[in-house]
Parts: sequence; structure tokens; C-alpha cells
Amino acid sequence: MRNSGGQQLMLPPVGPMLKKVLIALFATWLVFALAVNWGGASGNSFLALTGNNAAILEGEVWRLLTALLLHTPSGGIGHIISAMLGLYFLGSSLEEAWGGRRFLRFMIATGVLSYATQFALCLLISPELSAKLVPNDYFGAIPVVEAIAIAWACSFKGRTILLFFVLPVSSRGLILMVVGFSLMSLIAGGMSPSGHIALFAGMGYGWLLGAGTPSPWRRFILKRKLQALERDAQNERSEKKRRAKKSGFKVIRGGRNEDDDDPPDKHLLN
Repeated sequence: MRNSGGQQLMLPPVGPMLKKVLIALFATWLVFALAVNWGGASGNSFLALTGNNAAILEGEVWRLLTALLLHTPSGGIGHIISAMLGLYFLGSSLEEAWGGRRFLRFMIATGVLSYATQFALCLLISPELSAKLVPNDYFGAIPVVEAIAIAWACSFKGRTILLFFVLPVSSRGLILMVVGFSLMSLIAGGMSPSGHIALFAGMGYGWLLGAGTPSPWRRFILKRKLQALERDAQNERSEKKRRAKKSGFKVIRGGRNEDDDDPPDKHLLN
């Protein structure tokens, strides 16, 4: 398939880090799907790893990370398939541009921060509103997919991607699609396994941590460091002037007194 500019739209290759992530997600889903549906497991082991506000308040903060690995083990494969396809189509280009380490840090950071933000906001809003926005147990890598989508669109402006093998989508169209679908789901009263707050938080962190190189967050940190260095340099100059003034010594420019209008060599010639 070709885009409007006549360029061939190729399927993205899977980078080594993305491949490990996809294998980990699928393996985790497979283990719980077999255990719950065929092994007679009650599902308590699954729920012990999901995001749960009451459990996190009791100190089980690891749930903010383990929840990213979990996808619905029963009732269909849509949850795990959508997460893996989203990561595959959008994550490959980012890993190629950033490298595997930054790509992995980005996924972990945006996922954990999204669920942490959701947890914090649930403590601030009413229980009635929280119940409409966040399920009791929330999980899934979809917030990471949302973050990657925004980061991809901001990093590759003007590029077109072949989404789900058949749908050419521009970077701007991808942002509209991600935000629009999440808003429609919220308005329709649907409940994502990840929770609505985490999805929108993922979009925000995707922009903050991944929109370009360096990212807006990295540019902010670098700017603050530069300002600190400039303040230190200014303080050092002021301190040198203060010490020089306190010492009582006078600097004679060019090796002569400023009041002496004759060049030093004139006295030698006479």
C-alpha cells in the first residue's frame, strides 16, 4: 500500500526491547488465562497484582507496576490483542529512534505514573465520581499505548503509519483518534480495565516524557541546570570582585598606572 505521497507503507520491524516486552505481556496473559479458565484457579492471584486503591493505601505500591503486565484473562482476547498491536505499530519507530533503554524507561515511567496519578486523584474526588471513572481493580498496558501514541505523533510529525495493517493514519490524525476514542468511551459510560483517569494521564505523560528529543521534561531539567550554572558563575564573579576590593590591591592595566599617559617604552628611549 502507498500513501498520498507515493511512498511505500511498510510494516515496522520489531526491535529487541519491544520484542521482549511483547513476549512478557503475552506470557503473563497466557499463564493467567490457563490458570483461571482451565486450571481451576479462583482469580485471587490475578487480583493480587492489579491496581487497587485500598491495597495501595496499605503499602502494596508494587501494584502500580505489576498492573501493567496484566490483561483480562477471561471473556475474550480483545484486551491483550489491542495492547500488543498498539505497542507493535507505534513502539517500533520509537525504539529505533531512542534506543532500547530509553524506550523501556519511557514505558515503565509512563505506565507507573499514569496509575499513580489515577490513585492520587481517586483520593481527592468523591467515591461516587471515582466509581464512574476507575474500576475497583484496574490493570493493563493501554495507558502505555496511549503514551506511546502521543509520543510517536509528536516525535514524527507529518509521518503516516499503517495502523492495524490497513489504515494509513497521519501523526495529527493519530492524536485525534486516541483522544477522541477515550473521550467517547468516557461519555458513553464505558469502563476501561485501566480506568479513564489512567488513559488520559498516559497521554499527558507521553507528551511530557516523549515529545521529541530532548523531551519537554528533559528540556525543563536542562534549562534549570543551565540557570543554576549561570547563577553560580555570577556569584563567583561577584565573590572575586568582593575579595579583590577587600584586599586593597589595585589592578594596573597593561602594566602601568592608568594616570600615566606615556607608554612604558618612552622612558627607556629617553
